[in-house]
Amino acid sequence: MTEPSSIRGARDDARDTVRADGVRRFERAAALWAAGAADARRTDAVETAVLVEGASDRAAVLALAEIDGRDLAADGVAVLPMGGAMSIRRYAALLGPRGLGLGLRGLCDAREVPFFERAGMLAADYQVCEPDLEGELIRSLGLDGVEAVLAAEGDLRLFRTFQQQPAQRPRSAEKQLHRFFGTTAGRKEHYGRELVLAAGADAVPGPLRRLLDSV
Repeated sequence: MTEPSSIRGARDDARDTVRADGVRRFERAAALWAAGAADARRTDAVETAVLVEGASDRAAVLALAEIDGRDLAADGVAVLPMGGAMSIRRYAALLGPRGLGLGLRGLCDAREVPFFERAGMLAADYQVCEPDLEGELIRSLGLDGVEAVLAAEGDLRLFRTFQQQPAQRPRSAEKQLHRFFGTTAGRKEHYGRELVLAAGADAVPGPLRRLLDSV
């Protein structure tokens, strides 16, 4: 007798939930493993690790997945902020072919490519932002688009005040925005998500789109 689709669907949902929980535990543990605070352990929940420089990059990746209607954790994809590209060698050795045997993907700034190369990452397995993800997002949305997001988040007046600081006046608005995102803890991560959501599926930067399409 054929199993009712409602039962099949409930079973699939339960399986996805269990897998997602396993991926999230893996994500929490990976930083400890990379720091040498605990031994790495393979889990069947994770098939691919996406290595990104920081929390803002992770927020952007997850925001695009949300736009696409995907739960990366349920798909067996762990998105790991490394705390800087210099850590890629440690993470690649720990999680890649010489370690846990996971598929590896990555996202980095243009100036950080040598770190990825020295870690043995194949060029086809990571995407490069010019000059970085914030720059890509500012270009994708344009100045007016980014300022519209700032206004929606209640930060446009604060940005206008920031622009008047003596050190900022000689800079272009794009460079001012770039600096503004990094001046307060958590702001860069917050806008990594909000700018991607504002860009939407059609205007999201190419490196981010290619990365998500590869996992």
